[in-house]
Amino acid sequence: MEKSRVLVVGGTGYIGRRIVKASLAQGHKTYLLMRPEIGLDIDKLQMLLSFKAQGARLLEASLDDHRGLVAAVKQVDVVVSAMSGVHFRSHNLHLQLKLLEAIKEAGNVKKFLAAFCATQTLTMCI
Repeated sequence: MEKSRVLVVGGTGYIGRRIVKASLAQGHKTYLLMRPEIGLDIDKLQMLLSFKAQGARLLEASLDDHRGLVAAVKQVDVVVSAMSGVHFRSHNLHLQLKLLEAIKEAGNVKKFLAAFCATQTLTMCI
């Protein structure tokens, strides 16, 4: 079976890091969106570098940079969004919409999974 090229957005979070590990373990080409917004969060940077050492590819793009986001999405066929929405749910939904706009424009993504929905009510995900 052909392996997927998987982009994980929010790959350093509680759910995201588990998705990244599972994707790598199953042999998928795994990409992580490295957002400049993380700044100097040493724990997140170390986790990203650890994933890179395990074979993940880091793609730098901001969710506020539509062109950069589209360029990142064009490299994959599966996108998993595991961004946390615990503190700012309305802002999280806004970011999800930006990601969906990039996926739509890229035109190559076969599957999209919003993993954050597991922690939200159904009405927040629709």
